Amino acid sequence: MGDPALSRRGFLAASAAAGLGMTALSGCGGDSGGGSSNGTTTIEWWNISTTQPTKTVWAGLAKKFEAQNPKVKVKIVQLENDAYKSKMTALIASGKLPDIFHTWGGGVLKQQVDAGLVEDLTDRTKPWSDGMLSVAKQPYLIDDKLYGIPFDIGMIGFWYNKALFKQAGISTPPTTWSGFLDAVRKLKAKNITPIAVAGKEKWPEMYYWAYLAMRTAGIDALKKADEAKDFSDPGIVQAGQHLKDLVQLQPFQKGFLGAGYSTPTGQAAAVGNGKAAMELMGQWAPVVEADSGKGLGSNLGFFPFPAVEGGKGAINEVFGGGGGHALRKGAPQAAVDFLKFFASETTDLELVKKTNTLPVVPGAEKALSDPNTKAVQAQLKGATGFQLYLDQAYAPAVGQEVNDSVAALIAGSKSPEQVAQSITKAAKEA
Repeated sequence: MGDPALSRRGFLAASAAAGLGMTALSGCGGDSGGGSSNGTTTIEWWNISTTQPTKTVWAGLAKKFEAQNPKVKVKIVQLENDAYKSKMTALIASGKLPDIFHTWGGGVLKQQVDAGLVEDLTDRTKPWSDGMLSVAKQPYLIDDKLYGIPFDIGMIGFWYNKALFKQAGISTPPTTWSGFLDAVRKLKAKNITPIAVAGKEKWPEMYYWAYLAMRTAGIDALKKADEAKDFSDPGIVQAGQHLKDLVQLQPFQKGFLGAGYSTPTGQAAAVGNGKAAMELMGQWAPVVEADSGKGLGSNLGFFPFPAVEGGKGAINEVFGGGGGHALRKGAPQAAVDFLKFFASETTDLELVKKTNTLPVVPGAEKALSDPNTKAVQAQLKGATGFQLYLDQAYAPAVGQEVNDSVAALIAGSKSPEQVAQSITKAAKEA
């Protein structure tokens, strides 16, 4: 997966070339992992849990860990998704990563590993990591070694407003792409905005193209395209045409090109406040909808991405991933202890109950109560194929080009063919 191994120097130089100066750093590594005169170790933990209740729950868990480990202090840095990625790029260029940092695994983690920046957790987390769900650990396994510990697992699907669907005369969620386009037309006919999307942030738009490529070309085609550095497969190009067909229906909210994801006027808020009928998002969607907007309560439903008629993919092949934590190379034992604490059944139960996280520890499944969360888990358990987020599965430069090119297609400045050509070019040059 991803590109051949880069040297540490080459990777750091490539990261620096992204145009992020050292001014983006926030003191990471200063007292991180350091000891004090009284024997206290400070570990720095970077995560992307900026919405409620997750932000407060995670801060509380850090305090609980400190109480159990009086000689350890946890310094938390919580950043919104895009800000986190930008800061991490700058930190990678400096060669200084936080003791504990959020990761989605895949090609991005692989390049960090190849650059010698990430701790091998294979032996340091035995035997407790062996008890975690194997599918949740897959994105963090590189050359049969474990470089990250998951805290959730999930998939992307459509979250929809049942009341708005009923108002538009849509009795059941669509299961085919043509049926989905018909649903969009019915919603528009009732002056209901069909879809909210965060065009400013690009990655939510990428989900549409990725799923359509899976449905038309098949899940194996995306892996082969990455390995061959060639995205010209007719099915992949056709995915762009299917997305163009959707865009031509003008299904998105007003001002979507400048909309953020979790902002008060962004994608999640539009759905959470009943101003748009649906969004294509991960298992965290209900929590963010309620934090950014009012939330839909019992009116919120979930359905998997539809099948494309005549396509090689199946509706039970899913696209998604999970969140995990990795450690910088040479991180102190206290950081490993924190990962063990975070991966315990007690912590996982709290995450499931309070934040609707899907469990990664089998014993925590008993805490699932939300019907939509159960629906996502059932879909995952029945999946016959799983594709990690493309901007994480592929090498960073390739993943970024996927996001940029798909955003350009949706904005009307690139054709389906040009999207495939641009991604191919990025893959060959990366």
